[in-house]
Amino acid sequence: MADEHDLTVYYDGACPLCRREVGFYRRRRGADAIAWIDVSQAGPGDLTPGLSKAQAMARFHVRDNEGTLLDGGDAFARLWASLPGFRTAGRLFRRRPFAWLLNRGYDAFLPLRPHLQAMVSGAPASVDDSRRGDSAR
Repeated sequence: MADEHDLTVYYDGACPLCRREVGFYRRRRGADAIAWIDVSQAGPGDLTPGLSKAQAMARFHVRDNEGTLLDGGDAFARLWASLPGFRTAGRLFRRRPFAWLLNRGYDAFLPLRPHLQAMVSGAPASVDDSRRGDSAR
């Protein structure tokens, strides 16, 4: 499943917090070698096999050019390893025990995500939004 990009990032573009963070990474050196897929605007053919839209909206995912799909903290570590300014962090957080810590931190963040989204957007968090982060666990 190789393509012209080193990595494909699947992110929730409807989330103001996610949009802001992805925007930060897209402005970094090396980001042009990455395909950025806004899942909230994606059609069925835009997602990789084995990744549903619901899964992609609930958790951060990346797919490398060999077809390996990663999510959560592992996905962030892989993204960081692809960006020159973050490679050291990417290498570090792909190793134990740092990978484990990053994944636990990401899992702890998910229930807070709707509340942080609300703070960023100025809208109250809805009950449905608060469940989004837990749905793909």
